[in-house]
Amino acid sequence: MNDSGTKLVWRSIPGLDPNSCTEREQWKDGRFTGVSTNNFACISAVEKRVEKEFSPSLSQLLNHPLAMVALVPRDAALFAAGAVAGSASKTVTAPLDRIKLLMQTHGLRVGQESAKKGIGFIEAFILIGKEEGLKGYWKGNLPQVIRVIPYSAAQLFAYEAYKKLFSGKDGELSVIGRLAAGACAGMTSTFVTYPLDVLRLRLAVEPGYKTMTEVSLNMIREEGFASFYTGLGASLVGIAPYIAVNFCVFDLVKKALPDKYQKRTEISLATALVSATIATVMCYPLDTVRRQMQMKGSPFKTIFDAFPGIVARDGLLGLYRGFLPNALKTLPNSSIKLTTFDTAKRLIAVGEKELQKFMEENDRKQD
Repeated sequence: MNDSGTKLVWRSIPGLDPNSCTEREQWKDGRFTGVSTNNFACISAVEKRVEKEFSPSLSQLLNHPLAMVALVPRDAALFAAGAVAGSASKTVTAPLDRIKLLMQTHGLRVGQESAKKGIGFIEAFILIGKEEGLKGYWKGNLPQVIRVIPYSAAQLFAYEAYKKLFSGKDGELSVIGRLAAGACAGMTSTFVTYPLDVLRLRLAVEPGYKTMTEVSLNMIREEGFASFYTGLGASLVGIAPYIAVNFCVFDLVKKALPDKYQKRTEISLATALVSATIATVMCYPLDTVRRQMQMKGSPFKTIFDAFPGIVARDGLLGLYRGFLPNALKTLPNSSIKLTTFDTAKRLIAVGEKELQKFMEENDRKQD
C-alpha cells in the first residue's frame, strides 16, 4: 500500500501459466510475415483502501465506550483529566490554602514587632471568618483555578516529554533521569503560569482588592511588569526539587509493586500520598521564602537574603510556618493529581487497544 492509500493486489487466474507463451503465424496480403509471440504474466488490479472503512461502528463504540476515549487525541484527553482534577482539588482545599498564606505572610504584613509572635492555624481560621465571612475562605481561588488548568497540563505533559528526553538508548530511565525530568517539568510549568500565582497571592492576602483585573492594573502602574515575576528564582529553586522528588518517588514505588497492584486506584492514592509527604517536608522552607519574596514591599530580593532574614526574625520554625494547612492541602492535591493522571493513562491505553481491535476486525471483514 502506498501513501495515498492505494493497494496493489496480485491475483492468479485459474488455468493460466504466467510462464507460458503462444505463437501464431502472421499473414498480410496473402504473404507470410513471421511469427508473433504473446507472453502472459500476472494481472494486477488496483484497489482503493479507505481507512474510514475500518473505523469502529457506532454499535461497537456504544458497547465499548472506552474506545471512544482513543478517538480523542491523547494530549487533549490528558489535558482534560488534569484540568478537571486540578480544579476540583484546588477548590476543595482553598480554605486551607488561604490559611497557609496568611500564616506564611503574617509577620511581614503586620510589622516587625508582631512578626515574632506569628499566627496559629486556629487563629488564622477564625480571623478570616470574622473579617471576611464564608466567602473569605475562597478569596483568590478563581485565579488559582485558572492557573492550575495550564499548570497541571504543562507539568504532566512536560514530565512525560522530559522522561523520553532523559531516557537511555534502551529506553530505560535512571533515578537521576527521573529526578531531572521532574525538576525540568516543575520549572517549565512554574515559569509559564507564574504571573497568575503572584496575582492569586496578592488577591488573597492584600486588603482592598476584589478582582484580578484590579490587582493587575495596580501592579503594572506602581511596580511595573517585572512585578509579575518577583520571586521567580526562589519559585524555580523551590518547585524543581519538590516535583523531582514527588514524581520520582511515585514512579519508583509504583514500578516496584507487583503488576496486580499497580493498576489499583487505592494503591496509586497511597503511593502518591507517600511521595507528596516526602517532597513536602523536604521543600517547604523554599515555599515560605518564595511567598515572602512575592509580597509587595518585601525586603528580600534574593533567596540568599530571605533565608537568613526569616530565620533571624522568626527562628527556624518560621521557615515551616503554615506547614500544617499546607500539608493538609498539598497531600490530597498531589494524590488526586497523580492518581488521576495515572488512571487516565491506563484508560487511554485500554481504549487504544479496543479501537485497534475493532479496526483490525473491520479490516478483515473488508478483505
